[in-house]
Amino acid sequence: MQQRKLGSALSVSAIGLGCMGMSHAYGGQDEATSIATLRRAVDLGITFFDTAEVYGPFVNEELVGKALRDLRDEVVIATKFGFRINTDKSDAAAMSGLDGRPEQAKSVAEASLRRLGTDVIDLYYLHRVDPAVPIEDTVGAMADLVAEGKVKAIGLSEVTADELRRAHEIHPITAVQSEYSLWTRDPEMGVLAACRELGVGFVPFSPLGRGMLTGALTSTDALGPNDFRRGLPRFQGENFDLNRSLVAALDALAAEKGVTPAQLALAWVLNQGDDIVPIPGTRSEVRLAENIAAVDIVLSEPELAQIAAVFPAESVAGARYAPTAAPYVAR
Repeated sequence: MQQRKLGSALSVSAIGLGCMGMSHAYGGQDEATSIATLRRAVDLGITFFDTAEVYGPFVNEELVGKALRDLRDEVVIATKFGFRINTDKSDAAAMSGLDGRPEQAKSVAEASLRRLGTDVIDLYYLHRVDPAVPIEDTVGAMADLVAEGKVKAIGLSEVTADELRRAHEIHPITAVQSEYSLWTRDPEMGVLAACRELGVGFVPFSPLGRGMLTGALTSTDALGPNDFRRGLPRFQGENFDLNRSLVAALDALAAEKGVTPAQLALAWVLNQGDDIVPIPGTRSEVRLAENIAAVDIVLSEPELAQIAAVFPAESVAGARYAPTAAPYVAR
C-alpha cells in the first residue's frame, strides 16, 4: 500500500477506512462482521482508521478498539469530539448541539481513550466548530492533551479557511477532514488552498458520495428505514433522479477504463494531490478490496478533465444536508 503524509506528524496508508457506517447512520451491522472487515483492512495494507465519540454514540469507538487492540502498533486511529450527546437516544438523533468547550475536549479524550483501549489517540479532531467558543480556546485545550502525551496530533473537521488559520496559530494542525468528492467540491473554494499553504493534510470523508458514486444505488427503496440518507436532499425525489443521471455518465467512463465507478470516483479524489487521504466507509470485505484497488489507478490530465466534464459539481441537485443540520456544516 502506498503511504502518504498528513502534515509533518503522521504517515498513513494512501486510503483509510471510515468506520462510522458499522454502527451509525446507515443501520449498522453485527459486531463479528464489522471486526472481520476491520481486521481484513489491516491485512490489505490500510493503517488509517476513522471513528468518533458520536458514532453510535460511543459504540463505534468501542468496536474499533476491540478489533484493533492487538494490532495497535500497526495502525493510526483518529477520533473526534465536539457534539453534545443525548444519551437517551441512539444514532444520528443523539446529536443535540455543539460543544467545543476546553473541558469538553479533555473529558471526551479521556473517555475515548478508555473506549478505544489505548493510551494515546493518534489524531484527535474537533468534529465541528462551536460558534459559542473561540476556536483558539478549543485548540488550546487540544494542545494541552498533546503536551500531556494523550494525543499525538490534532485535526479539525468541516472548518473554514479562516478557522483553520486561527487554529494553526495556536498549535500545528495535522489534518482537516471535510466532505469531498466529485459531487461535493466545497473544499476547493479556499480550504484546500489553506491546507497546502500551512502544510496541513486533507482527509475527505464520503468520497463516494455516501454510496451514490458507486453506481450501485439505483433507488432509495434500497435504503433501510433508519438510513439517514432518506433525510438528505440529494437523495430525495427529483434530486435523486437528476443525480443518478450524472452517475450514469460516470459509469460509462469507468467501463471504458475497465474499472468500477467507485474506483474511478476514488481515483479522482486520490489524484487531486498526494496530501489527500480519503476515508471511504464500507461494511463489506469485497467493497473494501475494490476501494483499495483505486490507489493504483493513475489518471492523466485529459482523463481528469473528462471526468470533471461529465460530472460538473454545479449540476448536482440538492444540498448536502437538510436546513436543520446547518450548524453542522462549515460556514
